[in-house]
Amino acid sequence: MARKNASDDPLAPVTLAVGQEELLLDRAVREVVAAAKAADADTDVRDLTPDQLQPGTLAELVSPSLFAERKVVVVRGAQDLSADTVKDVKAYLSSPAEEITLVLLHAGGAKGKGLLDAARKAGAREVACPKMTKPADRLAFVRGEFRTAGRSATPEACQVLVDAIGSDLRELASAVTQLVADVEGTIDEAVVGRYYTGRAEASSFTVADRAVEGRTAEALEALRWSLSTGVAPVLITSALAQGVRAIGKLSSARGGRPADLARELGMPPWKIDRVRQQMRGWTPDGVAVALRAVAEADAGVKGGGDDPEYALEKAVVTIARAARSRGRA
Repeated sequence: MARKNASDDPLAPVTLAVGQEELLLDRAVREVVAAAKAADADTDVRDLTPDQLQPGTLAELVSPSLFAERKVVVVRGAQDLSADTVKDVKAYLSSPAEEITLVLLHAGGAKGKGLLDAARKAGAREVACPKMTKPADRLAFVRGEFRTAGRSATPEACQVLVDAIGSDLRELASAVTQLVADVEGTIDEAVVGRYYTGRAEASSFTVADRAVEGRTAEALEALRWSLSTGVAPVLITSALAQGVRAIGKLSSARGGRPADLARELGMPPWKIDRVRQQMRGWTPDGVAVALRAVAEADAGVKGGGDDPEYALEKAVVTIARAARSRGRA
C-alpha cells in the first residue's frame, strides 16, 4: 500500500508520488482526482506525459480560468522532463496557483533528482509508491487490501493468493476485489484455492484426495506432476492439511444428515459425502500421525528443510499409510 506523509490532504497544492509501482502511482492520482471532483464536479483533469509538457505548457495550464474552475494537472514520468520544462515546474512550485492541484509522478532515482528535491523543499505532499519486489511486501499488500475492504482473511488465504497470482499487484488487487464481492464471512485458503489456483494448482487437492484415501502411488504421481507444472509447495501442504483436518472433524462428529453435519462442521454438504468415503480405514491415532506429518512438511517447504520436494513426498507417504491404519490394526 502506498505510504503517505503526515500532510495527507489530497487537495494539497502539490502531490509528489515517488516510486515505480504503477498500481500505487495510479491510485495516488485517482485519490487526488476523486477529492477534487468531490469538491467540484466540474474539475478539469489534465494527464500529461513528459513529451506533452513542453516549455510554457505548464504556465498555460495553471493560468486563471474565466470561470475559476478547479484543475488537476498530472505529470507522469517527471524524471524525464526536459531541462527547460523542469525550470518551469520549479518556478511554479515556489508559488502554486489557487484551485490548482499539481501531481508529479517521479520514479525516485538519480535521474531528475533536482526536481524531486525542489518539490520536497517546497513542502509537497508525498506519497511513496515503491516497487514491491519481496514476497513479504506483496503479502502485506494483500492483507492491507482486505483490511481496506473491511473484510477478514486468514493468513493462509493471503499466502495462497500471493502464491497463486504472483507478483502483479493489479492482479492481486483484482483478486481481492472479486473475493470480497463474491464471498461472505472470513475468506480462507479453501476459497482462494477454488477461485485462483487454476488447473495446475488445483491438482494440489488431487494430491490430498489420493493421500487421505491411502492410494500412495497415485498420490505420489499427482505430487510429482503438480511440482513439475509449477504448483507452489505451500498450496500442496495447505491441501493436505485441509484433507486430514476434514477426516478428523467428521470422525469425531455426531452422526446425522449431510446438511446438518455441514452446518456443524462448516463444510459444504457435498464434501461431507466425499469425506465419509475417504475416512474408511482412519483411526484417531492415524489422524494425529498425519497432522504431525503435515506440520513437518509445512515447516520444510517454508524454509525449515533443504529439500521441499522430499518433505512433501515424506508427508504424502505418511498420510497414505495412516489412512490404512485401521486395516493394519
